[in-house]
Amino acid sequence: MAAANLIDGRAIARQLQDELGQRIAALKARGVQPGLAFVRVGEDPASKVYVGRKEKSCADLSIYSETHVLPEAATEQDLLKLLGKLNSDQRLHGILVQAPLPADIRAELVYSTVSPAKDVDGFHPLNVGKLMLGDHTGFLPCTPAGIRELLVRSGTKIAGAEVVILGRGNIVGKPMAAMLCQKEAHANATVTICHSATRDISAHCRRADILIAALGVAKFVKADMIRPGAVVIDVGVNRVADPQNKTGSRLVGDVDFERVQPLAGKITPNPGGVGPMTIAFLMQNTVWAAEKATP
Repeated sequence: MAAANLIDGRAIARQLQDELGQRIAALKARGVQPGLAFVRVGEDPASKVYVGRKEKSCADLSIYSETHVLPEAATEQDLLKLLGKLNSDQRLHGILVQAPLPADIRAELVYSTVSPAKDVDGFHPLNVGKLMLGDHTGFLPCTPAGIRELLVRSGTKIAGAEVVILGRGNIVGKPMAAMLCQKEAHANATVTICHSATRDISAHCRRADILIAALGVAKFVKADMIRPGAVVIDVGVNRVADPQNKTGSRLVGDVDFERVQPLAGKITPNPGGVGPMTIAFLMQNTVWAAEKATP
């Protein structure tokens, strides 16, 4: 099938970044440059790649950024002390702590230590609570916000739609469900969350007008799990062996793309779908944080 049914995340992310450029210019005219701090613990290869992409987006948009790398052996207190300094740095409007963190560092404590006003990831309990309440004064988590924007800008009808989300994680599944079930524009859907204890997941999937796969299992969603014409959003990033690739492996999504695409009404490629939108919304949250902090 031709690529006519692809939802091009890269193109939509570029639209968002073009719109952000005007807002950044307006801030600079007032003497304000949005600033974002990245924090990594250890040398996880994937984390280094992800932060590198975000650094590049900052550079492209003239957003000031700085990266702080703590050694793998850093303690929880080391990280909390650094976050305290970043919270008080007036050059910085946003702070992102890159996951995963070492097992002995409590992620929930780290996310609650970042100032809610600089929590551009949307993970602080205050911002999570605002999302649940439909309070638009809080930051939305970047990946769910990016997914919703993909749906909106691709002309997908959300109101009244049956949405099935595969995965109940705190980063995508739960906030995505909270976002799409709100009684407001670009939401108002009927949402089902499926997980490892769900009986007959395939039956739930086949009911979906919009299927969002975010469970972290390579090619889990097969063609026989899709209702013809459904919109399929693939969030997964999974590394699988590939002897023909010079690295010996490759990245695939949670959707068996080659077999599902012919059935889907619309579908995100992977890569090139959700990933660019996550970064675009991180930039948007950072610019909004700078706007809110500017008298």
